Amino acid sequence: MIKLKDGFSGERALVIPRMIIDLMEEDPLVSMLHITDIGYYPKAKHHFRERNEPINQYVFIYCIDGAGWYRVGNQEYTISANQYFILPAGVPHAYASDKSFPWTIYWIHFKGTLAPFYAKEANRPMDIKPIQHSRINTRIDLFEEIFNTLKNSYNLENLRYAFSMFHFYLGTLRYIQQYRNATNNSPDNENIEEITIHYMKENIEKHLSLEDIARQIGYSPSHFSMLFKKQTGHSPLTYFNLLKIQQACLLLDTTDMKINQICYKIGIEDTYYFSRLFSKIMGMSPREYRKSKKG
Repeated sequence: MIKLKDGFSGERALVIPRMIIDLMEEDPLVSMLHITDIGYYPKAKHHFRERNEPINQYVFIYCIDGAGWYRVGNQEYTISANQYFILPAGVPHAYASDKSFPWTIYWIHFKGTLAPFYAKEANRPMDIKPIQHSRINTRIDLFEEIFNTLKNSYNLENLRYAFSMFHFYLGTLRYIQQYRNATNNSPDNENIEEITIHYMKENIEKHLSLEDIARQIGYSPSHFSMLFKKQTGHSPLTYFNLLKIQQACLLLDTTDMKINQICYKIGIEDTYYFSRLFSKIMGMSPREYRKSKKG
């Protein structure tokens, strides 16, 4: 049976050097909570890790699509889309992607004196369902900011900034209801357009069918499609593609991600289809867009 630790198409990963970790553990701020490894594995088929010799880091895994399983000691759990878990430090564990529906995951290894507090009771699957007041897309943007900050430099100010954000990131999970209630930008219950667009943005990394979206909104596909097009001038799936390409443009403008990495970040696995869709909407290829002058 194939078992892979990494090497997935579109993946991104960063391992903090041992020398930098030693420096972090001496800093009074960073030592309280710091990341040692961070990454993103899209459609990670055959992903498998087993550690019979415990490590001294906590392992955070957030599954946004697909499914998998994990084992802590003698207890085994299944994990599905919109769930996360945190494996405790010092305990043997294993985890793997589902064979039929490989997971897409954000993952972080972390340590520090505050790590046990954030990890408390999170060794079982914890839900982060896209609902009217959810802010999943905001949290994913926060992950990207942490990743990019660490990627840019290991100077002390960068590390302190990244791990200040990581405190907030874990706080959005531990205090999820407070996080959801903190914004006044929630869509109106009666506005089909606002509710739908919010749901689309919360699931920008996934492939959604018309039936998936209509079911969430509470209408039949045909009636929902008619209402949405009347309000926006676009069919639901056309509008979803517009949002995906909008996000792709942002990533092309603000990151150095490769084209195939951006594809997975907007829920499109086929780079050729992505290029065709991008060219149709933007009038140029993704590479041409990245090279073009803005503003």
